[in-house]
Amino acid sequence: MTAPRPVSPGNDPARAALRDDALTIFAAGVAAADPVEAVKRALQIGLGGGAVIARDEILFPGKLRIVAIGKAACAMAQAALEMLPPSVFQGPGIVITNDENSRGVDRMRVLPSGHPLPDSRGLAAVREIEGYLTGSRREDGTLVLLSGGGSALAPAPVKGITLDEKIAVTKLLLRSGADIGEINTVRKHLSRMKGGGLATMAFPSSLEALILSDVIGDDLSTIASGPTAPDLTTFANAREVLVRRGIWDEMPAAIRTHIDRGLRGVIPETPKPRDAVFARVRNRIIGSNSLSLEAAARRAVEIGYDVVIASRALTGEARQAATVIVEQLKSLGDPTRPRAILAGGETTVTVRGSGRGGRNQELALAFSLATRSIAFTQRSWAFLSGGTDGRDGPTDSAGAIVDPGTISRGESKGLSVLASLDSNNSYDFLEASGDHLRTGSTGTNVADLQVLLVR
Repeated sequence: MTAPRPVSPGNDPARAALRDDALTIFAAGVAAADPVEAVKRALQIGLGGGAVIARDEILFPGKLRIVAIGKAACAMAQAALEMLPPSVFQGPGIVITNDENSRGVDRMRVLPSGHPLPDSRGLAAVREIEGYLTGSRREDGTLVLLSGGGSALAPAPVKGITLDEKIAVTKLLLRSGADIGEINTVRKHLSRMKGGGLATMAFPSSLEALILSDVIGDDLSTIASGPTAPDLTTFANAREVLVRRGIWDEMPAAIRTHIDRGLRGVIPETPKPRDAVFARVRNRIIGSNSLSLEAAARRAVEIGYDVVIASRALTGEARQAATVIVEQLKSLGDPTRPRAILAGGETTVTVRGSGRGGRNQELALAFSLATRSIAFTQRSWAFLSGGTDGRDGPTDSAGAIVDPGTISRGESKGLSVLASLDSNNSYDFLEASGDHLRTGSTGTNVADLQVLLVR
């Protein structure tokens, strides 16, 4: 991770040191989610009696197929191949990733696909996976490597539904205000891949899924829409979501027909926990926001801070989330030692203006404004909010790192902090104040981290 361009915090060396420390702590959190090291830790593999051994556990005696899906898929696949005995691998394996993170991987077919909007390339890539896994035997193994972005990168509508129709359903759900759980309930019943579909493709081989989680709480059925996890929802649940959200009648006819056929039992349900498909499936979280938050906390202690975790699941509107951290700060009183207040999660922004920005930029700018109400500007402090993937919304920024001079620097360029927030234009304000956090792509994605340092 490269450091953002330097910003002068005035003549206060303490503030400069705090900004540097915030970057150091954030970097430790990102490093903890490094896909290469995470895979290597999970796969300590050798050969024993013709079987593949992982941490002294026999996985399977036959051949191994590898499928990697997500933004970190190339790095995860390369790491796995470095750990595997070449003789057990039945290649070439398949990697589906986004264009930005696409690169060559020995003995793997790398198939770039659309993200955040799915495209026909992703549809073709899933067909490649289906062909690759056809013929899997019980004595074989399938290694699945999942990371953020997998849901969009590997679209696979069921027979009779087009990709455009499936995209239209997602857009209608988002417009209706449906949450991620409701969206996944519907999408899993329209997909060959989601909701345990990939596990079904690999059956009857054993399946080991190593997962880099970008979902707060690490719900296996939500990460990449759960391709290797059982689906607890039903066709009835899917229809109920669409009716409750008032969009059932707006659904393409093919969607309504498919769900009705599922309700009548004409087509089977998604696989459930007791299905034979999952008898030899193991899902393991090898990187997550919670693990990165713990790594950031350890680093903060190492460099001399007392640590408080303000939230392990910071969600909701970014501007409201800023007040959560401010309230935590107020409840702790004046620090007698350097203090680090940390949080992890993934906030949202309801866009009402026409400006540029992302959830981390808006959160950081809102925090700067909120500190005015508690006479906090005379202390030395720095606040960082950043996306661990190095990208915050549709911008070139990972987030922001602000300090007591942020608002004055931005307003000295003729911008209003209130107007910028109201028009969702945090990007331009932070560009004027010089407070963007620019890291470039980190090659991982475990949601967001927040670091507040106070002296």
